[in-house]
Amino acid sequence: MFSMKMMSKPNNFLKLSPYNLSARDAHSGRFKGKVAIVTASTEGIGFAIAKRLGNEGASVVISSRKEKNVEAAVKNLRSEGITVEGVVCHVANADHRKNLFEVTKSKFGGFDILVSNAAVNPAVSPILETDEAVWDKIFEINVKSAWLLAKDAYPELIKRGGGNIVFISSIAGYQPMEPLGPYSVSKTTLLGLTKAIANEIVHDKIRVNCVAPGIVATKFASAITSSEAGKEKSLSIVPMKRFGKPEEIASTVAFLASDDASYITGETIVAAGGAYAHL
Repeated sequence: MFSMKMMSKPNNFLKLSPYNLSARDAHSGRFKGKVAIVTASTEGIGFAIAKRLGNEGASVVISSRKEKNVEAAVKNLRSEGITVEGVVCHVANADHRKNLFEVTKSKFGGFDILVSNAAVNPAVSPILETDEAVWDKIFEINVKSAWLLAKDAYPELIKRGGGNIVFISSIAGYQPMEPLGPYSVSKTTLLGLTKAIANEIVHDKIRVNCVAPGIVATKFASAITSSEAGKEKSLSIVPMKRFGKPEEIASTVAFLASDDASYITGETIVAAGGAYAHL
């Protein structure tokens, strides 16, 4: 027979269980002393990533194309006790990218983590009916700028003795979405970029990984989530039958950037509610 003392343990467990703690309380030291740069991080998935890394102890540099968005996001994060700086950065602009890294170095002495999250999809059309200028814009931001950010970050990460690069791809990289053909192809390209870079710099103690989110309820995805018809079609490929949350993608990025993933490089983790993911 259980004693009353033993019966009281479940209540104590519930009080102390890490599942009842915030991310900041449960993992406050995982990124202590680390500095992270997150692009396109004033809202949606990028903001959630910056917040998660900051709540786990990292100093964070966020960026966006619009100054007012940067200021608002910095204010929000600082209100939670996160050490953060904000920079206006259009990732396709070489001067903006240079300034992003220079500000980070001047404020924090360097950085350990780069999360390349910026992406665009300026038009919706069948892939063979897409205007060439639209195609070029998508690949300039989604692929070329991601490569250039990693290229610029590489020597700085060597100076730190190693670090992490995380690219944000999409489930569309595995399953091209109609009518997001060019966007889907650009996200498939990031899967290859991840593996190629990871293999080249693995001996520099730099790990390179990728996260492929499913359909996440953000402003960016509103074109396919805002209508009932779009919602029904989108969720038809998701076994969990719901859209993802930005925080669920952020936790995956935090895992890959942490020492918990110390034996993982060149990989893509799909966080898509069970959606089919195979090339």
